[in-house]
Amino acid sequence: MMKNILSAALIATALSGCGTIGQKIGANGNNTSLYSVNQPVVERANYAMDVNVDSYDGMGANQKARVSDWFDALKLGFGDRIAVDFGDGFENGVVKQDVIDLAALHGMVLVDAAPVTEGAIAPGTARIVVTRSTASVPNCPNWTKTTEANYNSSNHPNYGCAINGNLAAMVADPEDLVRGRDATPRTNRGGSNNIGGN
Repeated sequence: MMKNILSAALIATALSGCGTIGQKIGANGNNTSLYSVNQPVVERANYAMDVNVDSYDGMGANQKARVSDWFDALKLGFGDRIAVDFGDGFENGVVKQDVIDLAALHGMVLVDAAPVTEGAIAPGTARIVVTRSTASVPNCPNWTKTTEANYNSSNHPNYGCAINGNLAAMVADPEDLVRGRDATPRTNRGGSNNIGGN
């Protein structure tokens, strides 16, 4: 019997630099630094579906329809990552190509490595995993303290909520807040070989 596993594993990862902010905050919770304690946090959720596969023919028509409907229900978009996990078995190139074709219909590509998901992958099945990340700034807005009686020039608890909240809302791929991207010839326009700005 086919399995349909949907699991969500949320991983909250704060931006680098937050570790030094804690050293700037006094015992009374006052932040007298120029840093904001309200930083974007990235949460990652994994959605998984197990499909029956054939060693030579890949996924059947029914399985392809299931996966396509699942992709539609998830409303795949920019920043989502799709991977295929074969468990301890050997990678099935035919099945992988089937998933690549289905993902391409939604304007998506596969990533090489699948994240770890809950539960073992049964023989004769493959697990398709969609990873989606979201960014937000927890505890914002924060109006727990009034602006009066600020005798130590500390930052307001709401300091940083607006700009970092806007950043979290506007970033196209929340994963870029965690590790950024490598420069490419298309994006690296200011190199030494680009004399004259051409």
